[in-house]
Amino acid sequence: MRTTREKESTMDSSVRAGVVSVVLVNYKGTDDTIEAIRQLRATDWPSELLEIVVVENASGDDSAERIAAADAGVVLVESGDNLGFAGGCNLGVARSTGEYLAFLNNDAKPDPAWIRAAVARFTSSPRVGAIASRVLDWEGENVDYIGSAMTWFGMGYKPLTAQKVPKESDRPTDVLFGTGSAMFVRRTAYEQLDGFDERFFMFFEDVDFGWRLNLLGWRFVYEPASLAFHKHHASMNKLGAYKETYLLERNALFTLYKNLGDDALHDALPATLSLSVRRSVAKGGLDSTAFDIRKGDDDSRSEVSVSKQTVAGLFAIDQFVENLDALVAAREHVQSTRVVSDDRLWSLFGETDAPSFQNEHYLEGYDKVVAAFPVLDVPVLTRVLIITGDPVGEKMAGPAIRAWHMAETLAESHDVTLVSLAGVGNVSGPFDIQHVAPGNNRAMKALEQWADVIVFQGLAMALFDAIRSSKKIIVADVYDPMHLEQLEQARQQPRAQWDRQVVDATDVLNDQLARADFLLCASERQRHFYLGQLAALGRVNPANYSADSDLRDLIDTVPFGLSSTPPEHVRKVLKGVVPGIRATDKVVLWSGGLYNWFDPTTLVRAIAQLTGRKKSVRLFFQGTKHPHPGVPEMAIVTETRTLAAELGVLDRSVFFNDSWVDYADRQNYLTEADAGVSTHHTHVETTFSFRTRILDYLWAGLPIVLTEGDHFAELVEKEGLGIVVPSGDVGALADALEKVLFDEEFRDAAKANVARVRESYRWESVLGPLVRFMDDPQHAADLLASGSVKAAPPRSGRPRRVKKHGFVHDVGLVVHYMRTGGPTVLLRKVRSRLGRR
Repeated sequence: MRTTREKESTMDSSVRAGVVSVVLVNYKGTDDTIEAIRQLRATDWPSELLEIVVVENASGDDSAERIAAADAGVVLVESGDNLGFAGGCNLGVARSTGEYLAFLNNDAKPDPAWIRAAVARFTSSPRVGAIASRVLDWEGENVDYIGSAMTWFGMGYKPLTAQKVPKESDRPTDVLFGTGSAMFVRRTAYEQLDGFDERFFMFFEDVDFGWRLNLLGWRFVYEPASLAFHKHHASMNKLGAYKETYLLERNALFTLYKNLGDDALHDALPATLSLSVRRSVAKGGLDSTAFDIRKGDDDSRSEVSVSKQTVAGLFAIDQFVENLDALVAAREHVQSTRVVSDDRLWSLFGETDAPSFQNEHYLEGYDKVVAAFPVLDVPVLTRVLIITGDPVGEKMAGPAIRAWHMAETLAESHDVTLVSLAGVGNVSGPFDIQHVAPGNNRAMKALEQWADVIVFQGLAMALFDAIRSSKKIIVADVYDPMHLEQLEQARQQPRAQWDRQVVDATDVLNDQLARADFLLCASERQRHFYLGQLAALGRVNPANYSADSDLRDLIDTVPFGLSSTPPEHVRKVLKGVVPGIRATDKVVLWSGGLYNWFDPTTLVRAIAQLTGRKKSVRLFFQGTKHPHPGVPEMAIVTETRTLAAELGVLDRSVFFNDSWVDYADRQNYLTEADAGVSTHHTHVETTFSFRTRILDYLWAGLPIVLTEGDHFAELVEKEGLGIVVPSGDVGALADALEKVLFDEEFRDAAKANVARVRESYRWESVLGPLVRFMDDPQHAADLLASGSVKAAPPRSGRPRRVKKHGFVHDVGLVVHYMRTGGPTVLLRKVRSRLGRR
């Protein structure tokens, strides 16, 4: 529903990177609004990156004048009508210019770190579409929002609201929705959702927004460090409770109908309507058997007295019917664009078995409804354990990046846990993240028992008996042919050590190839190579061949991928920042690390030659210190740095980053670069390698210069993505770099080709074989035939339901409230319960 935004779209200004636009909606609450503005000015956030937009929502008084007088720096938008919270927010966004949008109730106040903590969480991943702030009451003593949940009948709620703030620390986690009283949204996500649905007016518009955001594959992350304080529903205090009931009942139906998938809606909608009627009857204290023909009645009376609370529920259903034509169109759009399944989102719904109203007649009906309709069935998700040997955190190398994107993609439909054997940093994802140290077989055994499918890379099988002896479905990601890598990496070792490292790596891979039910490699070159190794191990056999004569059920190609979200330049990192690199220079970027099997020395010589005729050329090596503590700095780093110094180009034309660039920050380096480069020696490791850094160049749209001989050199030459040069040819390399940097016609053609080719390398595309396998994971045919594994029986899952009312339940609540809040909270809950009867 676009009414407000369509009307104001012509007034939109260009988006300003890094700016946070805070939207406040004022309706007869000017004192609160002015205080909120004052508190925003006191936050720990640069004033030049803060835009405050106040929508005066037709209060009918002098609110606009008072707000303008209180702070002349706000963007004041006067609405001719009361658009409600949803419409008011949309109107405010239409007049805003920030990259990030923040919504703050006018009766709320932000903590000084409210904005900074939210923006920091946004920068952790481009898939974070919204941030839910931690919200406490005005005094900071009780909970307003520290997480979300939703009943099966569409009513969003905030667990622990009005209870004492828990003593244990919160941690960031994905949620279904945030509270509209304090939340942030990435503008691109907001625009994709077309803002808040103005049909809601107020209540549950934030629930609907969050649900739709999750369905589109964005993440809604609860960030406890982003803190705000709220007076809680001050705007409804002057209105009757029946009006709130009407909005809640109607909007819950809107939310459920729009967002629930076809199968789930088939069961939930009739159950929800039935329960809504029962709740309305119970709230009015009516006897629904009064019109039974067997009961006496005064037929001369044509009217009965009915509570407004009962009529509110009836009117809500009628307005649901009235809006069905528009809701059908909205539902078709939501369902046709969604990328995440209902089953996967179920875990974000929290406790769905929450009656939400305490009344004996209602609760008896509630129990009958949930017994008659399968609305509480818990989806049975495939439990996927993904293991990487690399650190998972702000700084990630190729293996961790690959595992992360596998987890992110599979989490759209499955229950995923990502395990790092080398440590976990301050990151969050739409899946569980754990660290298991090598040797901790007990911890790994617990995860192995939990999982249905285990996906691993590297040495996990060799390091853990729990994986080595597992009878679960095993997927081995062998995109890194480590035995070929050891031919180069260990080349400088004494011959006996070199032999041992290559043999050990070969044994590790043979064990994986012999046991895996499904194998992943990075290219067709690798696949053909591994098919030979599999044949030698006896895996190319009639059992597997009869099931699939192309053997893609046994081993398939899953290249490294790139994000569908284009890189964004958020801050300057190279040009005009690194001493010696001017804003007008041409930067050649070496993305990723420096390893012995590369040939950076030829590149340094080529740069020295080129700068003799093109003074503005600069080469930047992006990473020299690997984020994995077990990967030492290789000899080639010192050799390359020494050569640059000898040639007189160190810190003049050739620059080294002494650390490793944060994963989320690499986009800034890529967007400042003018070309990407990778050079290597000619050997068998090169032939079967898959240089993941090239994907970064594709992602950023850079023309590429490569040494011949590997998969990507073949691609670059075939598709016109840049220039391929012979190994070790300094002159050819210098000429190629000059052409991609200064020949504008050639650059434009190469960049256009890169834009076309990179579409086939999106993570959602390249992971297709793994996604399809996970849709129906099976043991390999030959392993089943040999009896070494057995097909697992299917899991089912409708757990035994514990009633949410009755004596036992109430005793449990008494204990809970006494433990968490003490007698004061218990008394308040008792009074609240009595007031709802």
